[in-house]
Amino acid sequence: MTVGFRIKSDFTRVDADLCRRAATVPVANIGDVVNRMQCMRGGFLAYGGNKAVAGPAFTVRARAGDNLMLHEALDLAKPGDVIVCDAGGDMGTAIMGDIMGRYAASLGIAAIIIDGAIRDVDGLGKLPLGVWARGATPAGPYKDGPGEIGYPVSCGGLVVMPGDLIACDLDGIVVVPREDAAAAVAAGEKHSEKEHGQMAEIDSKRFDRGWVGDLLKGKGVTRV
Repeated sequence: MTVGFRIKSDFTRVDADLCRRAATVPVANIGDVVNRMQCMRGGFLAYGGNKAVAGPAFTVRARAGDNLMLHEALDLAKPGDVIVCDAGGDMGTAIMGDIMGRYAASLGIAAIIIDGAIRDVDGLGKLPLGVWARGATPAGPYKDGPGEIGYPVSCGGLVVMPGDLIACDLDGIVVVPREDAAAAVAAGEKHSEKEHGQMAEIDSKRFDRGWVGDLLKGKGVTRV
């Protein structure tokens, strides 16, 4: 194999049932229960028609401004996969648009995350596909490579391994290592139940805010 032109499509994916459960939990809650360590940096926007998605990571590394390997990834990914593309954060050239998006949706791919730019915003928004990217530009890509598929990538400030759990919604993206996914999803579900209870307490005027004063008192805050 040659570094920069290599493909590995055989890896273990996070359990499909866990992905379905994760898609019903707010990404912020999953981020909370993994101690805020697995959230991608802010700045990713949801461009696709599907705004809440979870699935196993299918990783792609592309040269800035080039989408040759992303094209190949569309044909190698399995239904339900979330393609995570490290495009170097480049905003000068879009590396996918609505034609690629429509093809991905036809294959059952759950979402595509681009650490870089996309184009055809209006068309992507009409597709049953999740699309997250840092921004949009009309400038189109090249198709020369190099690039890699199925190897660890850096996206949004995190290392993403093939098969990791990826969960996305309007708040952004969280990455959970495959071996930690079951515990994280279960804890996220419990966290969501707790928050639902807090919402009900707010609505019924029973929300206890005493903890704020206790923390301030413990820090020695004085009131004048």
